[in-house]
This record gives sequence, C-alpha cells and structure tokens, in this order.
Amino acid sequence: MMLKKVLIAEDFESTNFSLQKLLEEFGVPVVDFVYYCDDAYSKLRNAIDENSPYDLLITDLNFEEDHYVQDLKSGEDLIKAAKKLQSNLKLLVFSANTKSGVVDRLAKNYNIDAFVRKARSDSKNLKYALEAIQNGERFFSEDLKNSVRKLNTFEFSNYDISLIDLLAKGIMVKEMPKVLEEKQIKPFGLSSIEKRISLLKDSLNLPNNAQLVAFCKDLGII
Repeated sequence: MMLKKVLIAEDFESTNFSLQKLLEEFGVPVVDFVYYCDDAYSKLRNAIDENSPYDLLITDLNFEEDHYVQDLKSGEDLIKAAKKLQSNLKLLVFSANTKSGVVDRLAKNYNIDAFVRKARSDSKNLKYALEAIQNGERFFSEDLKNSVRKLNTFEFSNYDISLIDLLAKGIMVKEMPKVLEEKQIKPFGLSSIEKRISLLKDSLNLPNNAQLVAFCKDLGII
C-alpha cells in the first residue's frame, strides 16, 4: 500500500516539523499533525466520517501535561482508542520510551506496525519503518527486538503481573488473597501467592520484593 494520508501526534514542535518534512520527502501527499492525543482522536474520527480515513498514525508515548485537560493522556491510550475506531489503521510508535515491557505490550495487545526509538539514527530507522509499512511488513530495530526477546525468556504471566502490580501499590502479601478474590483472579490462596512470588525472585535472582518491583518497573511491565 502507498501511504497517502498520515497523522502525527507529537507534543514537541521541532519533532513534529521534522516528521512532517520526512514524510513529505517520502512522498506522502497529506500530512497532518496535532500536539494532543484527544485532538488526534478527533481528527481520526472526522476523517472516517468524511470517508477519507488516515492510512497511518505516528505517535509518541509520553505527552507532557499542561493546562489542556485530556481524556487520552498517553500515546498508548490513543493507540487503544484508535484501534477500536479504525481497526485497519497502521501504527508507528516514535518514542524515547523503549522499555522492553512497553514495546512487547504494544506489539501483542495492539499489533503496532513499527516502533522507532528517538535517537541519533532515528531518521534512517523512520525511513526503514515507512518502507516496511508500505510493503505490508513490520519494523522494530534490532536493539528493540533483542530486548523483547530477553523479556520473553522470563515468561511473565498475567497472574505474575497482577501480583507484582499489587506489590508496587504497597499491598502486603497477606492481604493479596482478598484483593485477588474480589478481582476474580485465580489462584488467590495465600500459599499459591507466596510460592509464585518466591519463584519469580529466585528465577530472576532478586533478593526481595522491592527489587522485584524495581526490576519490573525498569522493564516497563508495570
């Protein structure tokens, strides 16, 4: 597919203009940009209503908060809403937030087409990503693919993530059975919870719960 209409969601003006120039050089005839996620969603919706939908959304993940109150506060919020609105929309994430847990979640949950890290060589990788998308392929730079492979060797389950998230929120292990039961997350027996947390720490060679939480935050799992 040839990219004919692209929307950029990026809150830094200089980055926005650089992306516009790159897309124009790439031969995209219609390039629009916004600084806020809510505005991006409105443009996507209006384009569909006008029977002229966008082919591709390029978005950052982190947007600085200011006086403009938004419903969609992050690029991931925007991606989730955009996919519900237009399931065939191509998605390119352009962000400095390259934690392996974040990249993995976006790829698995939203089937993003490309992720380019904001860095010194990002212009080259953006071109590679655009070419891949036009050819119906996905693009993730080698460093991102390697970090996701490393993350997947740990095989965190949804249950594991739930336990670690509760630890991060300051919930005591002995209080977890009640919380998990209320959320209908099984198993919620205290013995099962203690064994799973212990197994996670042993497999990752981490001495305590605090370091387990810190490790998972660094990966972007929670």
